[in-house]
Amino acid sequence: MKCCFDEAWHRRSLAGDGEAVAALAFHTLEPLYRFCFYRVGGRRDLCEDVVQETMLQAIRELESYEPGRADNNIFPWITGLARNAIRRSLAQRAGGHSLDGLWARVDEELLRFYCRFDEDPFDNPLLDREETRHMVSATMSQLPDRYRQALEAKYFKGESVRDIAGARGESEKAVESLLTRARAAFRETFLTLTRNLALDLEG
Repeated sequence: MKCCFDEAWHRRSLAGDGEAVAALAFHTLEPLYRFCFYRVGGRRDLCEDVVQETMLQAIRELESYEPGRADNNIFPWITGLARNAIRRSLAQRAGGHSLDGLWARVDEELLRFYCRFDEDPFDNPLLDREETRHMVSATMSQLPDRYRQALEAKYFKGESVRDIAGARGESEKAVESLLTRARAAFRETFLTLTRNLALDLEG
């Protein structure tokens, strides 16, 4: 089930439409939890606190969300709030500074990778060796939505390119191009996480 967080939805939410506000939680809670989990060191209690704080802040500050500028995709705006909530939470805990520094490096590297995917797609395949479930999950949780959803549909749910194209209302060629970029994104994200985690352990 998809939801478009467009101007019409934004107006309804600001007017107090309960169904519109509920849609925000329904469509963002799960990916937000995945996004935050590894950034707080895999601590479920801490992750739940951060997610709750982020959702409450999102509802309070919903007026600052700009659908037109965000291309009707609210998740980047929410993850921006989550990063601040994570930073505040880690600042109160021993070792939080190093973990926050780790993810700051990761974010900086991944931003450079993702910005060039649409203009300069990679041809690299997914990693040939079998990776641990932990690292694959960590990698998938950090991917932009469109890449993660495409990989989940193709490799976790076993859907064909034709099925994915039909569900997305796009051509098969467009989906094949998306999957190429998504595989490259997975590989670069995995390598970035591995490299930074190694640096963090060495430090």
